[in-house]
Formats: sequence, structure tokens, C-alpha cells
Amino acid sequence: MSILDLEKLVITYMPPVTFSHPAEGRKYTVTHDDQSGIINVAIGRHYDQYQINPTMRDEVLAEWKPDRGQYTLLVTVHVSDGEYDANHAKIRYMIFQRELPLALQAIMHADTPFLGYYPWLLNSPISAEFTSIYPEYNQTLDYGTPRQYL
Repeated sequence: MSILDLEKLVITYMPPVTFSHPAEGRKYTVTHDDQSGIINVAIGRHYDQYQINPTMRDEVLAEWKPDRGQYTLLVTVHVSDGEYDANHAKIRYMIFQRELPLALQAIMHADTPFLGYYPWLLNSPISAEFTSIYPEYNQTLDYGTPRQYL
């Protein structure tokens, strides 16, 4: 797993979200700059559409959702809706799998005050949905718990 450089982590809280509220529906938009190495994490009630590059679609989106009496961090990454051929989709899928732990580290470190306010969320499951028209890359995988990424 790559190690997060906290000096290259940029955190944005989008009102009305604060460091402690809300839990349900709290959303994260994670983007990165390949040249500078900066990772941006926007925390809000909605995804930060301004950070999403509609051509590249290499962002990581995540949301806290209630699930059978507990919360789950549901992560979504876009592999391909047909704009990429199967070979390119495979490469994107492999890159997302390799880099998702770094994005999860960024989310957990960006929202450490929130997790301090709700420490029981540290043991919540993380579920990652890889979306693709290609069945072999259209999967939901378990990524452990937030505690693993701090």
C-alpha cells in the first residue's frame, strides 16, 4: 500500500458539512493531480462536481450509508461505460484496485476529526463498487474497515 504524504493532502469542507456532522449521507470526492502528487478530498452532502473531470473519470467517490443497523462506507469508482475498450478498462480496473487504499487513507486522514467524534465508525465495513459495462470489472469488493487506513 502506498503511503499518504500528508503535506500533499488538501481538504475542503463544503457547507453545511462540519467536522462532526452529518454522518448519514456524508460524501467524499477524492481526486489527484498526477504532476504535483496533490490529493484533494472534498467532504460534503453532495459530491464536488467541480473536481470531477468528465473525460478522465478517475475520481473516487464515497458515502456513509446506514445498512442493517450500522454504517457502511460505500465507495464507487468508474471503470468504463463503453468509452474505454476492454483492454483499457482492465488497466483502469487494475490501477483503481492498486490506488484505492491510498484514496481511503486520504479520506480517513482528511476526516479524522469526524472519526474522533464517531469512533465506532472505525470498525464499519468499506464496500467498493467498481462500475463497468464489462462484467469482469463490474464488481463490489470488501476493503476492510476505516481503522486499517489510519
